[in-house]
Amino acid sequence: MGRDSAEPLFRFDKATIARYVSGDAGFALQGTEPIVTDLNWSLASGQNWAIVGPSGSGKTTLAETLLGRHRLRAGELTWPRLERQSQELGKPIWPSEVLAMVGFREDSRLFSYRELYYQQRFEFAEEAKAPTVAAFLTFGHQAGEKAIAAIAEKLHIAHLLEQTFLTLSNGETRRARIGRALLQKPELLMLDDPLVGLDVASRADLERILGQLIEDGAAILLLTGPKSVPSWITHVLELQPGATPVQQPAASWRKAATVLSTNGGSEDTDLGGFQAASGKASQAQQALSSAPEVIGLEKVTVKMGSRLILDDVSWTVKQGERWALSGPNGSGKTTLLSLLCGDHPQAYCNTVRLFGKQRGTGETIWEIKQRVGLVSPELHLYFSEPLSAWDTAATGFFDVLTRRAVSAEQAAIIVELFEDFGLTAFKNRPLAQLSTGQQRLVFFIRALVKRPPLLLLDEPFQALDRASLEQARRYLDEKLKPEQTLVFVTHVSEDLPACVTRKIRLEVGKVVEMI
Repeated sequence: MGRDSAEPLFRFDKATIARYVSGDAGFALQGTEPIVTDLNWSLASGQNWAIVGPSGSGKTTLAETLLGRHRLRAGELTWPRLERQSQELGKPIWPSEVLAMVGFREDSRLFSYRELYYQQRFEFAEEAKAPTVAAFLTFGHQAGEKAIAAIAEKLHIAHLLEQTFLTLSNGETRRARIGRALLQKPELLMLDDPLVGLDVASRADLERILGQLIEDGAAILLLTGPKSVPSWITHVLELQPGATPVQQPAASWRKAATVLSTNGGSEDTDLGGFQAASGKASQAQQALSSAPEVIGLEKVTVKMGSRLILDDVSWTVKQGERWALSGPNGSGKTTLLSLLCGDHPQAYCNTVRLFGKQRGTGETIWEIKQRVGLVSPELHLYFSEPLSAWDTAATGFFDVLTRRAVSAEQAAIIVELFEDFGLTAFKNRPLAQLSTGQQRLVFFIRALVKRPPLLLLDEPFQALDRASLEQARRYLDEKLKPEQTLVFVTHVSEDLPACVTRKIRLEVGKVVEMI
């Protein structure tokens, strides 16, 4: 990986990158849409680039172009280093042989979410349907056991090797996928927002690990937001919709006050920026103390085999309360939410009350889901049917992952929300053709459409640019009804809506703080 060479690995000359566009709900092909224009860019030995820009600016499209997934409408893409190596070896070397990309979704011959359903990740009896972490790391390369053990240790997933890949947390999944990519020893490792969804300690650790890999000769290309450009990045390529890409040394880019002023979202593992309720907020809490119970957990314990996931958790949430649920990766947050939205079977062997009713006393999972709106990084992965943005949002009325017809009243709600979030122009676009940030907004809308009594938002602002994030946060602050209850999960203090006045924190499955 990272062979020294005077030639660049690739070179774009006056390139315009286009992608195919489907213009209606029937996915009829309209043609191509230019995403990145007038691109002159090359990657030389010793350089590590970050591509930054808002949602929809073309970051992922540009990286996928290197993998051959999109076409050039104009200009040229050449591979000088590979051309020389091919001549020396007497056989062609294709870009796909020397590039590895880790995005948001795993979809390979070894593991695909298309073959699974969301609740399956909590049904531990079904674990055999997915590979262990060890099998996942082994697949697709020739690395030996020592190399696999070393990369697992380096990424702090050695203790997970015998666990099923399906049951990993969001952060654990990301580290496992990066580990497998590294074991392929690519000349260039492309990482799409690798720090998203990680707590601060995990972020710092992964940044350090990637920095060490660079010292060992790796070449890395990051697709990321302006707040997440590590110190070992040497150059930055900035994309803006409709504008010519701008590139400069990272040191110069970091000094640009106009860029730094648009950052935000300070990271904090314990949400230290969160302020306990006081003044008017405290008075509001006192008023809510006599409100009906929405969530009631008493000494809840969840195990996966011999591993303790939740340990003696008790928690009461009243109607209209707004809570932050915090804790490091793997602390049990996702499992806790799965109990609340009806997805976890161990709710039936614990004291879990929802809307004042004990689980297992006659209600169906669909009756629970009808009163809950959910956003989670994992749920996003299970949408495999080719749906438009509109149809994806509409599934929120029915708590399914497939297309359903909506009433005129329901359609009006979707129209209003798409207008609120500036997505009207994309409503008939296939979900897969939207940027990751645009997709996340669609899933945020999906959680809101039925105006649910309980909103469970697990990292809802992942991959959103600053403007979209503030728009979504403002919606929660200004448009939630007083009787709607909110549980908000994030590692980023500044992501929290102002309406959040309570906090519960987990560590290793136990409640360590509640205010």
